[in-house]
Amino acid sequence: MHGNVPFLHNSSMRYIEVSFKVLPLQPASEILVAELGDLDFESFVEQEDGLLAYIQEENFDVKLIKNLFVIQSPEFQITFSYKAIEDQNWNAKWESEYEPVLIENRCYIHAPFHPERTDVEFNILIEPKMSFGTAHHETTYQMIQLLMDTDVTGKSVLDMGSGTAVLAILAKMKNAATVYAIDNDEWAFNNALENVKRNHFPDIVVELGDANSLIGKKFKLVIANINKNILLRDMPFYVEAMEDGAQIFFSGFYEHDLDDIKAKAESLGLKYQKHLQRNNWVAAVFAL
Repeated sequence: MHGNVPFLHNSSMRYIEVSFKVLPLQPASEILVAELGDLDFESFVEQEDGLLAYIQEENFDVKLIKNLFVIQSPEFQITFSYKAIEDQNWNAKWESEYEPVLIENRCYIHAPFHPERTDVEFNILIEPKMSFGTAHHETTYQMIQLLMDTDVTGKSVLDMGSGTAVLAILAKMKNAATVYAIDNDEWAFNNALENVKRNHFPDIVVELGDANSLIGKKFKLVIANINKNILLRDMPFYVEAMEDGAQIFFSGFYEHDLDDIKAKAESLGLKYQKHLQRNNWVAAVFAL
């Protein structure tokens, strides 16, 4: 999740905030989030130089954090500090500071506690909880821009690493025939199930899985908003799942990583078409 205030399950518990400084940011932050999730951390907020993580005080054990693989690994430089957060109604605070997102005056992404709008082309209701995909982050924002300008009517679409399923929902709003939303995180999977129902698209296929889930499936458009390392690793699976003439959108990496993405994509027979750039984050389009 990206934002200023975490979503925490219990509205009046005492929490510990752990502030991590992370180098390099990716893939270390992603590994860190996965490992902290196993330690009962409830929410995460990405920052430019690291991560904030929140856990109920009764579940906090600093020794377990020090022994995490990602912190012990010589590949990464991670330091952290922590402090207790005073009791407060976290959900109310989160709602008061979490803003809706309007993209190009066409797509309005908002939570249940935000006012509705009827003057936009795409009105998407998302309660993000711990899942990535509120369009506050540049990568999701740019993917929405690309998708809004792409004709997916009657096409099969894959939202890989779907998070909240916001992109899958937008594809269905644009009359895609079939849409799959796949994520390997159980919290994201459950959140996506909730969000597709909120937006009245129960026919979006939401799956808990990874690149192996693509075996035997074919799509006319693949959307992969993840991170550079996973994109490079799993790109052969994505290409295998593309129909002839299909497009693929990649995001989740920086502008200086684009050459590596291009090289891998072209080695698999993909042709570069264009890319968007926003605050050094990139979304790139390739075709088979």
